[in-house]
Amino acid sequence: MMRVAIQGATGYTAYELIRILLRHPQVEITAVTSRSDRRRLDAVHPALAGRIDLELEDLTATAIAERADLCFCCLPHVASMESVPALLTAGLDVIDLSADYRLTDPGVYERWYGHVHTDPTRLGSTVYGLPELFADQIPGQKLIANPGCYTSTSILALAPLLAGGFVEPTGIIIDAKSGVSGAGRSPKQNILYAECNESISAYAVGSHRHTPEIEQVLSTASGKEVDVLFTPHLTPMDRGILATIYATPTKPVTQDVLLAAMREFYEGKPFVRVIESLPRTKDVAHTNYCDVTVRVVEGRVIVLATLDNLIKGAAGVAVQNMNLMRGIDETTALIV
Repeated sequence: MMRVAIQGATGYTAYELIRILLRHPQVEITAVTSRSDRRRLDAVHPALAGRIDLELEDLTATAIAERADLCFCCLPHVASMESVPALLTAGLDVIDLSADYRLTDPGVYERWYGHVHTDPTRLGSTVYGLPELFADQIPGQKLIANPGCYTSTSILALAPLLAGGFVEPTGIIIDAKSGVSGAGRSPKQNILYAECNESISAYAVGSHRHTPEIEQVLSTASGKEVDVLFTPHLTPMDRGILATIYATPTKPVTQDVLLAAMREFYEGKPFVRVIESLPRTKDVAHTNYCDVTVRVVEGRVIVLATLDNLIKGAAGVAVQNMNLMRGIDETTALIV
């Protein structure tokens, strides 16, 4: 059995991670941490009552390493970069679910996140944990940068078409909508029920921190510099992301040709489903699937993609990465 710890175990992503790991045949959860909460885990996440008998603790990296072999770091950005080096030094494998190790340039990180990166030597050498693109680089790694939810949706939608040279790498418009859980569990005015119910609103227009991550990974996938105009929206539902993406074709092309290219690109990738119909968030909710399709309309390419922001956008892909790191079938515990 692989012993697993979870740092920052009180949030939505950590809860989903725990639920998945509890059904993993090769995993035992041995430690859950919080810097401020000292309750039993099932007091924070009542749905776990009777399923796990652990208390939240504030543990050092050394103490975690005495109990675990691998740690999922579910801390916010900045807090993660303070914790990850110590975890690695203690001998743990780490999957970091924050944004702290996703970008390759510390200057870009500082610009978008407003903080100087305190562990810059690992930027650029840490594998970006999107298995559909980088599965061959994940096995044997000590640190994986788990991707963001908006980024996974956008990258999985666009990568086949950019890599195949079907669409221009510039002038791409990403219109994405996310459920309220994407804002996290900490109380904020804009996610109060009375504020967000029966309303949809854009936010971080032109300034969302997932923008450079999307551009960086798609540039790697396509071999060309990619730029996107990304606008996220808050939608009054618990979970899910739907992205509608507009791109310019490099030459006249048909929907059937693009769908065939997508299917070929994702052949053997069990969690991306290229579908004929228009994707819906409810069809991927509580799963590790991403559904994608494409249309050609008035000389433009429109790509649509959806996934569960808490599963394929966070906890599910983290387990997928853990499986690949340890030589386990990547679908283990993820197909239910």
